[in-house]
Amino acid sequence: MEFYDNYSEDPDDFYIDEKALQSKIDLSNKYFNEGQAFIHSDFIEDTIQLCLDNEHLEEGLALIEKLIEIFPFNSEYWQLKGVFLNGKFDFINAYFAFEKTLVLNPIDVESLIGKAIAEESLELFEDAAETLKKVLELEDNNEEAYFNLGTLYERDDKYEEAIRYLSKAAELDDSYIEAWYELGFCYEYLNKLDKALDAYEKYLEFDPFSYSGWYNKGIVYIKMGKFDKAINDFELSIAINDKFSSSWFNCGVSYANIDDLDKALECFLKAVELDDKDEALWFTLGQTYEDMYQYEKAIDAYSKAIALYEDYFEALLARGTCYNYTGQKTLALNDINKAVAVDPASIEALEIHVSINKSTGNLESAILSCKKIIRLDENNFTAWNRLAEMYAEIGNWVESVNSFNMLVKLKPEKASAYYERAKRKFLKNKNTEALEYLKKSFVRNESVKEQPEIKSTKLNK
Repeated sequence: MEFYDNYSEDPDDFYIDEKALQSKIDLSNKYFNEGQAFIHSDFIEDTIQLCLDNEHLEEGLALIEKLIEIFPFNSEYWQLKGVFLNGKFDFINAYFAFEKTLVLNPIDVESLIGKAIAEESLELFEDAAETLKKVLELEDNNEEAYFNLGTLYERDDKYEEAIRYLSKAAELDDSYIEAWYELGFCYEYLNKLDKALDAYEKYLEFDPFSYSGWYNKGIVYIKMGKFDKAINDFELSIAINDKFSSSWFNCGVSYANIDDLDKALECFLKAVELDDKDEALWFTLGQTYEDMYQYEKAIDAYSKAIALYEDYFEALLARGTCYNYTGQKTLALNDINKAVAVDPASIEALEIHVSINKSTGNLESAILSCKKIIRLDENNFTAWNRLAEMYAEIGNWVESVNSFNMLVKLKPEKASAYYERAKRKFLKNKNTEALEYLKKSFVRNESVKEQPEIKSTKLNK
């Protein structure tokens, strides 16, 4: 009896309606109960195969186990038992079923492949690789073994090795679409984007209605910076499956990158409608509203992200910035303080903390944050400059001058005759005039924003 090699390629040959299949299962059990299983074994075998083809795993497994009781040394029955157990994710018992098969028939290639699947699922990766290599010793043109070895190495992040085996599978069978799909992923991971595109295009030749294929191809185009082409592929993915939130999300990312924020917003809104439990989707929606200067809506979206993940650093920082833009200074400081608590080494968060405290006149707190920045980056010119100015504003002329001295060491080209004049004014106790000269000697770069924008791109969900 052969379970694998002689299948029809017409899917209708595998299909049987539920009532008819149940009738065959009942009749098979009747043959067992009446002691007629031996003479009706061909009928029972066909019923078992139909159970496998139509995912009636429990019923099929029960029938094959009854056959094994009658024919305990039939290797094909043990092999099929292993296939059913793999299908039920009972990999330990599947492993032992395939082991029994190989005791009875040590060169059974299908059992070796089934055993390797069980070993991989049990995270016995080295054992699975050795088993598959045994297959290739028996059949050096077995594309399934090459494919499974490729996915095994891919799972272990050994992408060059994975490509070698997957390419061989595709070479042996040009229509092996799963091999082309996995090759696309491996090439993409290695940033060999042209080859990734070729692989996904080959895959889509055989399966043009694969929403995930168009999606993955769109991701490659995003990485290549070809956003118009990415949009086209994501929209094809959406046309095939409009419930796949990742396609909507990355279509939005692509529109945002060509500055079509209205279209981007439409896509992000659809993404959060489909998956409102993904904090990154809400965060990106918030960014879009912020870019459109709709700060209240941005705050609402960031709040939803934070509700899902309370220590979401980027969302806390972004919401705090929006609160600051809308004049809600207390709420802004609360968020920035939380962000600093989550990541005390974030210079970005500390810089925003300085700006908000300085704008509200809380110079002592702003000075403390400036000092923290300098402890993290002692050559931070902007921090020293702000520190010098704030010390002067509170009348601490000694620390102000010390800070300005540090600025001279960091960027002597920024100093001018104003600096020497300032020192002379300090010597004459004309502190206010001295401060003005110091400020003129270190004009801050107006192109640098007080509060850096917070941007991120979420690609593979």
